[in-house]
Amino acid sequence: MDINGISQVVANSKLIFPNKEKVRSTSIGSIEAFQELLRQSQEDPAAFWDSAARDLVWYEPWKETISGQLPDFRFFVDGISNPSVNLLDRHIANGAGNRTALIWEGENGDTKFYTYNMLLAKVNRFANVLRSFGVKKGDCVAIFLPNLAEACIAVLACFRIGAIYNTIFSGYSEKSLKDRLISFEPKIVVTADATERRGKAIRLKEKVDQVVPTIPSVEAVIVVSRLGLEVPMKEGRDYWWHELTKTASIVCEPERIEANEGGIVFYTSGTTGKPKGVVHSGMAFVIQNYTYAKYHMDHHNDDVFWCTADIGWLTMHIWGITGALANGVTTVVYEGAVDYPEKNRFYQIIEKYRVNKLFTAPTALRMLKSMGEKPLEQFDLSCLDVISLVGEPFDTETWHWTYEVLGKKKVYINNTWGQTETAGSPIAGAAWLTPMKPGSAGTQFLGAVFNVVNEEGNPVKSGQLGNLVIRKPFPMLCRTLWKEPERYYASYFSQVEGSYYASDLALIDKDGYIWVVGRSDDALNVAGHRLSTLEMESAVLECEGIFECAVIGIPDEIKGEVPLVFARLADGFEDNEEMIERINRSIIQQIGKIASPKAIIMTNMLPKTVSGKIMRRLLKEIVATGKVAGDITGLEDPSTVVEIQKIVASKLSAI
Repeated sequence: MDINGISQVVANSKLIFPNKEKVRSTSIGSIEAFQELLRQSQEDPAAFWDSAARDLVWYEPWKETISGQLPDFRFFVDGISNPSVNLLDRHIANGAGNRTALIWEGENGDTKFYTYNMLLAKVNRFANVLRSFGVKKGDCVAIFLPNLAEACIAVLACFRIGAIYNTIFSGYSEKSLKDRLISFEPKIVVTADATERRGKAIRLKEKVDQVVPTIPSVEAVIVVSRLGLEVPMKEGRDYWWHELTKTASIVCEPERIEANEGGIVFYTSGTTGKPKGVVHSGMAFVIQNYTYAKYHMDHHNDDVFWCTADIGWLTMHIWGITGALANGVTTVVYEGAVDYPEKNRFYQIIEKYRVNKLFTAPTALRMLKSMGEKPLEQFDLSCLDVISLVGEPFDTETWHWTYEVLGKKKVYINNTWGQTETAGSPIAGAAWLTPMKPGSAGTQFLGAVFNVVNEEGNPVKSGQLGNLVIRKPFPMLCRTLWKEPERYYASYFSQVEGSYYASDLALIDKDGYIWVVGRSDDALNVAGHRLSTLEMESAVLECEGIFECAVIGIPDEIKGEVPLVFARLADGFEDNEEMIERINRSIIQQIGKIASPKAIIMTNMLPKTVSGKIMRRLLKEIVATGKVAGDITGLEDPSTVVEIQKIVASKLSAI
């Protein structure tokens, strides 16, 4: 594949080595020791995972560390444990019961604090409530909540009793909620009267009331009183959380769970439009995310960690709940938008709680960059130590701003790659141990073995673009698709025999760093030249005044496909011919005339998920048809679609 301008981005990106004092303060103590651990984990994964799992509490040991291979595999065969015990009880038994486990803050400034002792008591109360409704190991519980402490408690309670849970983004419409509940068939639905988003009350119970009568499996709806609203409560079906938990016991015997039993079902978008229910093992999920978070974040007991993701996305479960609590740190959960009610709310929270470990998205950092340096002067952010992120390719311009301006060159930046199907981030660095390389996603991580292959499934040379595949299983890799085993094989294992097919384009550079440049269906094919979204967008983002952009391909009679650029201006910059010419010149200089865009559309918004991922497929649909046929309530702000439709209609009619 022709990689054109991406080669320049890769060539210009240099290794930045960690501070030697910080290296010595890590749990492993040296870069060389970590590199040796990484080598061992890839050459003998069974020995590595056996050792990692022994950090946790088990009722019965496993008989075999790894059984089978892709796509059918098991880890820690017949090992018996419980996820919640390893997230809570284990720390209490080690004397950390009075350490703060969770800090919750609402958009309106409400706060709650829970020690590990307090959190376990809350979890046990709700676990007993679920058992009182007849929920047993293997039964399904749907959680339709925003970022509330109760959402985390519900997740941990499901872990406690061995229930299989699914969290559903609270911004979804009735249709999206219904689609997931029909597929999942939960016995219990947990929701709230409402949540607050940008100062508005979003009524959740009303959506549930519209949908639940059509879901025969649902026996009860448990409602958290978040805003104290009066909502209809159907006798015999609807119950208030606070009334049920008030009298429940704070003691709950944990369920004994085999390491490969399903614990989590998470829905992700499919190419057919029908969501895929990705199934993860509960204990394997805990083991690997405990290990990965320890090194990705360099976790220590006194850390205050904030994951900015919504509970409706698996990122929050990987980092904000499992990774954080398994490592015994304090995790911050924030309910609202990170730029509301003031644009600097992000900085406020970091300063207020002295957050030293941060997990966020490239989009959030680009937003901060667009605000300029003045807001930074109001806050003491010297507490920041590690900033990790996931979700989209991270452009080098914003990387350097994050490192030099936000972090004052005193932070470790850990760009990572992962999917719903992979759970955590099997491509990443180890904080303060892996040299940083701006723009890359890092190296293949502990126990993970990747290749970049051509269409025939053969490895390509270093520096060549190809399809990213996983060669060996790891514990938290998805096990199947909910009720669709054949779709599991077809989606991930039919393309390259014996390998998991990620549907991402990537290259591995001379230093072994992996550059994930976009989805294979997002790549542009311009007159036979393969262009990635990363290389195009990096060129746009280097223009002063542009803080966010998206590039898509549109049909062209001569070239087959040509780029179309959507760009957002930072405050203080104008949409004029000079700006458009500057963007066009940057693209041509960095990639060549072949990449010259059909048009550059300046906009003050882009369609994004709450986790910050720009929905390029929606942009392509709007350009191609003038409308969006699918459900858009999963967007952070669905109204952006209507505005973009107007902008596109106006701009393209003039071309």
